[in-house]
Order: sequence, then structure tokens, then C-alpha cells
Amino acid sequence: MGPAKSISDDEVLGKAYDARLMRRLLTYLRPYRLRVIASILLLLVVTVLELSGPVLVQIAIDNYISVGDNAGLVRIALFYFGILVSSFVLAYIQFYSMQAIGQRVQYDIRMQLFRHLQAMHLGFFDRNPVGRLVTRVTNDVNVLDELFSSGVVAVFGDIMTLIGIVVAMLYYNVELALITFAVIPFLVLATAIFRRRVRDTYRDVRMWLAKINAFLQEHLTGMTVIQLFNQEKRTFNRFSDINEKLRAANFRSIYLYAIFYPTVELIETVAIALLIYYGGLRIGISLLTFGELVAFLQLVERFFRPLRDLADKYNILQASMASSERIFKLLDEPPRVTAPASPKTIPDFKGEIVFDNVSFAYNEPDYILHEVSFTVRPGEKVAVVGATGAGKTSLASLLLRFYDYQKGDIRIDGMSLKAMSPEYIRSFMALVLQEVFIFSGDFAGNIHLNRSDITAEQVAEAARQVGLGGFIERQPQKYQTEVQERGATLSTGQKQLLSFARALAYNPKILILDEATSSVDAETEALIQTALDKLMQNRTSIIIAHRLSTIEKADRILVMHKGVLRESGTHQELLALKGIYYTLYQTQFNFANGSRNHAQV
Repeated sequence: MGPAKSISDDEVLGKAYDARLMRRLLTYLRPYRLRVIASILLLLVVTVLELSGPVLVQIAIDNYISVGDNAGLVRIALFYFGILVSSFVLAYIQFYSMQAIGQRVQYDIRMQLFRHLQAMHLGFFDRNPVGRLVTRVTNDVNVLDELFSSGVVAVFGDIMTLIGIVVAMLYYNVELALITFAVIPFLVLATAIFRRRVRDTYRDVRMWLAKINAFLQEHLTGMTVIQLFNQEKRTFNRFSDINEKLRAANFRSIYLYAIFYPTVELIETVAIALLIYYGGLRIGISLLTFGELVAFLQLVERFFRPLRDLADKYNILQASMASSERIFKLLDEPPRVTAPASPKTIPDFKGEIVFDNVSFAYNEPDYILHEVSFTVRPGEKVAVVGATGAGKTSLASLLLRFYDYQKGDIRIDGMSLKAMSPEYIRSFMALVLQEVFIFSGDFAGNIHLNRSDITAEQVAEAARQVGLGGFIERQPQKYQTEVQERGATLSTGQKQLLSFARALAYNPKILILDEATSSVDAETEALIQTALDKLMQNRTSIIIAHRLSTIEKADRILVMHKGVLRESGTHQELLALKGIYYTLYQTQFNFANGSRNHAQV
């Protein structure tokens, strides 16, 4: 029930019009303001041309048809045809222009959103599901495209058209205009009822659509578990239930539109019937010409058209306000890790790392690290060990400025991390994780990650050194062989080797290994150990490990316990202490021996 509630809350609609949000949305039109102004002017010209039609009809009937002037009728018909062609061409240009502006604004907002997401710290992605963020960048931006391309200017055009028609109707005949306006209260009432009901159904459709998307994403990803435990029928029934509710919500929306539009047509028909009756009486006593009545009826038909359009624009406006509120809420969340105003660089890089009384909390005041201090000398290989939750990975995250520490300082060659930009820091570091992310593309792309300064020869050499070159060379297209989504066709060991090749190709000055060999078997671990030794040569290295057998040759071992640095020394020195490291080592040694004895039995 929890996820469903969050989805429902996420889809609740706000006000149909929010001046604050609209002002902010309109700022995206500033780069294209000249085009918008031109589009509005074109729309005004098209409106005038459309309003000239009834006038020409009235002139044709009263001045030419009634007196049998065929030559004059031909002239007025050709003139009318020219106006229709001009109106079509200008309307096409105006529509195309606004659609193009909508696409450009959509592009700008998407780029702004993605740039903002890339600047966010990792904790932000822990709190926000990926599916929700994808929806912001795709669906919500698409909704705004409709507002910019066929909403803002079109609403302005409809209002201008209505004003022009009302003025023309009053100019032609005040009495006929008042008869037309007499049906407006019924139209307003019908529109108000429709607007309230369609708002509720629109919210329901959005809510159930969000639920069905979330259900599909979760259950398609977990299809292995569904099939393994024979849950296909139950899953299908749950999907069917959500799909049925989505269909029912859509049917309610269709029903409302099926009622509303015929209601507007009925009101329009009643108005026209009243006009024909009253106009006929006025013609009979020569107070109104036949041409004037026909022209007035055409104005009435044009009068109801923008009213129907405005009812449709309400839905666009409603959705746009909700989407813009969600987008701006995302954009207004500031990045927690930012570059200083004048970022510094290290003039003579050596690779010394100093943690000076560093304390850190993901959520204050629950500190994960407490006054941690140690120094890693240039070229030194330092291992960090400890039980789960001891703070090992937090050290790596702080060093890469995925997060910023609250107390103390971290320095590289005497330069504080906070004095440097995150991009610069990560340019001379490489991190190899336990869980390797494989991008869609080929082997070469997953190693060089689109860095133009890494050549094909360097990619091949990096793969060869970590023991992956032979496997790739046996593939049909070698390094251009397509890697399936998330590396589905690769074993865990092959993914890990690929991550080592990626790090080696980048040739980092500081290397961080975070449980990098914990997921591979003994044979694969032996295969990459030689490559690791070569990779760490003349390079400052921090090795975060759970399997202590992988770090016995480290220059120094740091033992973390509950966020505190408790022990430091070589493998033999720490064993001699018979402290935390000794206990961890004995526990793993006894467990490994027990597993081997059990296998032999």
C-alpha cells in the first residue's frame, strides 16, 4: 500500500492556474520572444481575416446577389477566396512557429533538468526513485510542450477572437447580440460542471497510469523471481485489476466529453434557432437585411468555436500546472556538493592523502565517521577493513566528493578537497566497485566511456593486462561486439574484469578499490591479482576489502569499527596486537576451513 500511496500523492493536481508558476514558465520563452511576438501578430491577422468572412458574405448577398450583379459577385468571391488562402498560409506559419518554439523550450527544460540531476549528490538518488526522475524528464516535460506549442498563444488567440466577434456582433445588431448572450449562462454552467468532473477523472487517469507504469517496471525487472515461484497467474490478475481501473477512468473521461460537446452544440443550436426566428421577423418589417442575418449567424458559429477550445485548454493548463510544480520542485533542490567560486588545482601532483579529524553524517546528527585521522603517503597501498557498517565505503565517497564532510578536513598534497571542484578531483582518481554498471553499447565503449583521448590501442592493452583481452578477441566483432543491457551475457567475474580495464585505461593517479574482488571466484581473483599489482605500481591506492586474504600484502592496514579508526599497521603487526583485526582474520580463517572440510565430506 505504501508505494501506491506515494504514486497517488505524486499525481494529485494543484490549482488549474497558478500565477507564480506561469510567470516562471514564461521565462523559458524569453530566448524566443521575437518569434512569440511574431506568432501573436500572425494570430491577430488570421483572426481579422476570419472575421472578414461574414462581412464579405453580407456584402455579397445584399449588394450583388439580391440585385443580380454577377460580375460583382465574381469579384467578391475571388476576394473571399484570396482571404481564405491567405488565412490558411498565415495559420500554417503561425502553427508551425509555435510548435517549433514548443520543441525548443522542451529541449531547454530537459537539458536543464539533466544538467541539474548530474550535479546532485548521491544521497539525492538514494531518496528519489529512478522511475520518478525519469518521469520528470520525459512525461512532465512533454506536458509543458503542449502548453507552449498550443496553449499559451492559442488561449490568447481564442480570447482575442472572442473579443473581436463580440464587438462585431454588437456592431451588426445589438438586439441579436443580446439574444445570443442570453444562452451564455447555460454555457457557463455546463462548462463549470464539466470542468470540475473532468478534473477528477483526469487525476484518476494520471494516478492509475502511474500505478500501471510502476507495476510494469517492477514486475518486468523481477520476472525471474515471478517465474521461479510460479507467480505468473497472480501477477497477471493484479495487472488486470490495475488495467481495468485505468480503462474505467478513461471511459469516465470519454463519457464526460461525449456529454459536454453535444451540450455545447445544443446551446448553440438553440441560440441559432432564436436568431433565425427573431431575425426573420425583423427582415419581414425591413429592419434587418437577409445578408446581415446570414453574416450574424456565421459570427455566432465562430463565437462558440473558441469557447469549446478554451474548455480543452483547461485540461492542458491543469496538467501543465501540476507538471511544472513537480519540475520546479526538482530544480529548486540545491546540489549539496558544489565547486568553490575559484577552484584550485594541485601544481605538483604526488598523491599524498590526509584525513584530518574527519567526521561525517549522511543525516545529521547521526554521524557515520568520528574524528578519523590517517595519512596515505604517495605510492603507498593502504587497505581499509572492518565489519559491515564500519564506515569503509564512506571514506571512499568522501575522498571522491560524492558527499561533503561536516567536520575536519581531507587534503591531497596539502590542498583541501573543498578548495577543488568535484570534476577536477575525479579526473585523477578511479573507483572500482563491487557492483559494476555496464552501459549499453560495445566493449570498447564500456572501457573508454567516450573519452576521446583514450585510443583503441590503449583500450585493448588495458583489457589484455587484466586478463579480459582473450575473451573479447574471441567475440564476433571483438571490441565492437554489442554488450547486452546491464551486461546480461557476462559473468560476474567478466564484469569485474571489465571494470578493472576501465580503471586501467583511465590511468588514474589515485586508485580506490571498494570490495572489488569480493564477488569473484578464487580462479578469477587469481587472474586479476597480477593485473592489480601492476595497476597499483607507483600509484597511491586505497583498498577497501571484506576478504582479508586480498590485502595481506598491503603496505598498511586501517581497521575501522563503528566509524572510528581503531587500529593501524601491517598484517603481521595487527595479528600480533590480537585486537579487532585478529578477531576478523580468525573468524574468516575458521569459516573458510570449515567450508572446505564440509565440501570434502
